[in-house]
Amino acid sequence: MEDSFYKTYYNSPCGLIELSASDTGITSLYFVKKKSSRSDKRKHFTDCMLQLDEYFNKKRKTFSLPLDLQGTDFQKRVWNELLNIPFGKTISYMQLAINLGDKKCIRAAGTANGRNPVSIIVPCHRVIGSNGDLVGYGGGLDKKKWLLELEGVLIQKELFV
Repeated sequence: MEDSFYKTYYNSPCGLIELSASDTGITSLYFVKKKSSRSDKRKHFTDCMLQLDEYFNKKRKTFSLPLDLQGTDFQKRVWNELLNIPFGKTISYMQLAINLGDKKCIRAAGTANGRNPVSIIVPCHRVIGSNGDLVGYGGGLDKKKWLLELEGVLIQKELFV
């Protein structure tokens, strides 16, 4: 039996978020400019919005939600590795590749990071350039900066774990 897919919207303090879910779990979380369809009411969304509220109010540092990540095996490895980056910490793309076991996979790891369908929950915003630059965030660098400031990362000083 195939999963059905559902969509809703969440007004976060840093912009409108479109949430998608299957019967199994959350499939995507993207920043959008406007709503493009009707909203569904599902338990996955209720739980997700509650946890996002807690995150944005600095009462939650990790998420506990069922995820239904769709991607290649390598992408899923990268996304699972991103879950190991603690709240309020960052790593470089090179460190991500090293954590995956091969520093030569830095470009592939960066590409997979950029294709993360569940931003914030799978914290791709915590990966930055080796020189400390904020680079590569699908939601926009302004959102990446905002999220890292929310988490208390010192942008100009200690950026790495």
